[in-house]
Amino acid sequence: MKSQLVPPRLKPVSPRRAATLAVLDVGTSKIACLIARLAPAGEVAPEDWRTHRIRVVGIGHQRSLGMKHGLVVDMDEAERAIRLTVDAAERMAGLQVEHVIVTASGGRLASEHFAAKRTIGGREVAEADIHRVLEASAGRHLHRGRVAIHSLPTGFSLDGVSGIREPKDMVGDELGVDLHVATCDQAAVRNLMLAVERAHLVVEGMAAAPYAAGLAVLEPDEAEMGVVVVDMGAGSTSLAVFARGEMMHLDAVTLGGNHVTMDIARGLDARLADAERLKTFHGSAISSSSDERETVSFEHVGESGPYKAHAPKSHLVRIIRPRIEETFEFLRDRLARAGFPSSPNRRIVLTGGACQLTGAPECARRILGGQVRVGRPIGVEGLPEPARSPAFAAAAGLLVYPQVAGREYFEAHRGERFAAGTDGYMSRVGRWLKESF
Repeated sequence: MKSQLVPPRLKPVSPRRAATLAVLDVGTSKIACLIARLAPAGEVAPEDWRTHRIRVVGIGHQRSLGMKHGLVVDMDEAERAIRLTVDAAERMAGLQVEHVIVTASGGRLASEHFAAKRTIGGREVAEADIHRVLEASAGRHLHRGRVAIHSLPTGFSLDGVSGIREPKDMVGDELGVDLHVATCDQAAVRNLMLAVERAHLVVEGMAAAPYAAGLAVLEPDEAEMGVVVVDMGAGSTSLAVFARGEMMHLDAVTLGGNHVTMDIARGLDARLADAERLKTFHGSAISSSSDERETVSFEHVGESGPYKAHAPKSHLVRIIRPRIEETFEFLRDRLARAGFPSSPNRRIVLTGGACQLTGAPECARRILGGQVRVGRPIGVEGLPEPARSPAFAAAAGLLVYPQVAGREYFEAHRGERFAAGTDGYMSRVGRWLKESF
């Protein structure tokens, strides 16, 4: 099966229709598949992105194979892990999956921002004027080797007055728009899609991991006031900045929970399995008065037997703390360069499995500043207790993503036009021509 060059543009779910969705979160440490039924929630507030009630009917998850830093490094192993994960979810749900929505967590997630203006001559803004200015902003070329994952209008302006959400029927001379395009390495996207397709699944859409995590753990008020979602995975740590109800910025660093595990293994000369266990059950990014008195046990690499090595817990903390601090310092500097400097009023929400390390929120509060909390999926029924954790935030957010996909706008490329939320006449004709000739 030939993989597409760009991620398919997800068709939004209608607020008035029920739907059954399957989502696949392919990460460095685990792969998770959720199958859920979405039922219309009725009347919702305009700023609320959850238009449906979500009930999970099938779940499968297992240790990831063939992945590193969110990238496919062994196609056969990745395909096998995806097959096993989806099969477990299908058995629990009692139905077969054909289409999935997938997370993009590797491939150097980043943001590009574009702006455009169009003269409208002092009359009322029409729908066609909005489409023209959106086309002008979306028509800019991305950096070479990059593909667009999301394309979100973050605000309109009219005669220099910014912050307008809906300019239709307003009067002015010049209409402008700011467009936020979240991008990823094309090779990373193509290989991930190919691994999924080799498991006889069709990629219906793709969402950046921190964006999906934000959709799962944030309340609309938080996204309106401004918040930074930090998704701490095993192979990378990514962030999404939300403000005025939209994602305004995206970034990532290739530092994650696996780096902490490797630091422990090297620092203690311990087996990787023991290092992971020590991190999970005894690890901390902050010290306490009892650390010198407590000891941890492990086996040295290449040694086995009844006798185990021991080390004070304080030694473990001294290994872990610098790596966690380094990760947050990288994020702080990147946010500052992007125009989001530290502020005592800033809100930060941590998600991802690595954020469950003891002391991570305190470390984030000290380095990033502001108020910090750990985010867990909200508004998703039927999740078993282990899946109601930050580690499943991105997977749960993929179930919310189709409810907001209509906010995105994609410009035509190579004669094919994608406008999120539509499946218009020209789009259907283009698809028919491609499939027939």
